Amino acid sequence: MSFPATAPTRSVPADRHDGLTIALHWATAVLVLAQFASAHVWELLPRGTPLRHALISTHAALGIVFALVVLTRIVWRLARPHALPPAGGPLERLAAGTVHLALYALLLAQAVLGFLFGWSAGGGLRFFDLFSVPPLIVLGRENSHLLAEMHNAVAWTLIGVAELHAAAALLHHHLLRDDVLRRMVYRSE
Repeated sequence: MSFPATAPTRSVPADRHDGLTIALHWATAVLVLAQFASAHVWELLPRGTPLRHALISTHAALGIVFALVVLTRIVWRLARPHALPPAGGPLERLAAGTVHLALYALLLAQAVLGFLFGWSAGGGLRFFDLFSVPPLIVLGRENSHLLAEMHNAVAWTLIGVAELHAAAALLHHHLLRDDVLRRMVYRSE
């Protein structure tokens, strides 16, 4: 009995993203929506209530997950670029590239601002009472309000650009009837 020297490898077709890219994309989308929603729900609750405190704590913990997902996404994108066949004309590709760059910049900015805002309260960011991420820089409470405003502004901008991104994907799928959306939805086997 003989065994092959190497196991067969699955390759990702040239017209699809790899599984990790797809997973990171959708994890980012879910985290952005969950973080945005939780921040707006707790604003409706009276200060000092257990549910409000739980939402804020969960938001901080998921913010740590969000930062890890964003960093992993950036490293994965830089380490393993997967050039897909171009979709649309030069102007459309320029618009898509600009939106993607804006999304990455906003995601990174939101993660950094979240950490800075959390640290400005004077302690580390807690991850579900399992551990804390200590401040890497010391920020006074006087910066807290400004950082909160910036974090909020970036959140709204991120939601707006993500809506534009989603609308473009749906336009490609339903009106142009091309495979742009399928590249990120279906994992090729």
